[in-house]
Amino acid sequence: MKSVIVALIAASGLIATGAAHADQKLASSKGCMACHSVDKKMVGPAFKEVAKKYTAKDTDALVKKVLDGGSGVWGSTPMPANKAMGVKPEDAKTLVTWVLSLK
Repeated sequence: MKSVIVALIAASGLIATGAAHADQKLASSKGCMACHSVDKKMVGPAFKEVAKKYTAKDTDALVKKVLDGGSGVWGSTPMPANKAMGVKPEDAKTLVTWVLSLK
């Protein structure tokens, strides 16, 4: 019984890691990683810094910001409107949810 529980815990960890990796792949495929990194500032803030600043209640506002772009929150360099570059609302929500999970 103990080995079954350990196996289930290990499997759930693999599933969670796979989902996180898949969302980082989505971020790469949508061009996010050209300006952002998971843990260090580049042109834009590190995703972990974004996760520290916002909570799940900010998801809709962050999805809008990803899609429409913006500036001023993290400095003077604007983030372009990503919907113009083919990011769909459902992809933006997946990305925002992933970023917020990086706390």
